[in-house]
Amino acid sequence: MITVHHLNNSRSQRILWLLEELGLPYEIRHYQRDAKTSLAPPELLRVHPLGKSPVITDGDLTIAESGAIIEYLVDRYGDGALIPPQRTPERLRYTYWLHFAEGTAMPPLLMKLVFNRIEKGPMPFFARPIARAIARKVRDGFIDPNLDRIVAHIEGELGRGDWFAGDAFTAADIQMSFPVEAAAARVRAGPNMTRFLERIHARPAYRRAIEKGGEVKILS
Repeated sequence: MITVHHLNNSRSQRILWLLEELGLPYEIRHYQRDAKTSLAPPELLRVHPLGKSPVITDGDLTIAESGAIIEYLVDRYGDGALIPPQRTPERLRYTYWLHFAEGTAMPPLLMKLVFNRIEKGPMPFFARPIARAIARKVRDGFIDPNLDRIVAHIEGELGRGDWFAGDAFTAADIQMSFPVEAAAARVRAGPNMTRFLERIHARPAYRRAIEKGGEVKILS
């Protein structure tokens, strides 16, 4: 039996959604973030050395990282579902967006969240001007220009069709859902991104995953 070690309000929601799309049986072990720090609980360290989510166990296997989990589940259990055929342009696009999500899109989106909190968060009055000036400089000079290009790239790709890897919905769309949600919350969402989010939110498997795993509130 596949077990999803599911941290509330986290990327592991995508794994529940994938399993629902594939129609696979699985069980969920729920973990709650610390109310003050938002960090994962120490119990997850007993599952994987990094103590983070998503992580799944399947028999003797323990697999972490969203992309690795998605590749494993689609290859092991998908029987050709949610992945374009090999040696096609759609397969290349699928592979690209599957890795783009965490490799390119999420690092600056996470930096945006961190530096927004530095700029707006409480701190000693004597440190506030310096900390906020540094945060604004990093945000304006590095983070925001990168995010502008990323958002424009995503928006342009979704202008080619409904899905990231061609005409059919694939696991790449599941992987890209979190960056698109985060970009909408922390930067902006163009009309193509907005329609993409509407399409995925309407999918029955997505709604079932939310019912089982809980709503995901993207921090801004």
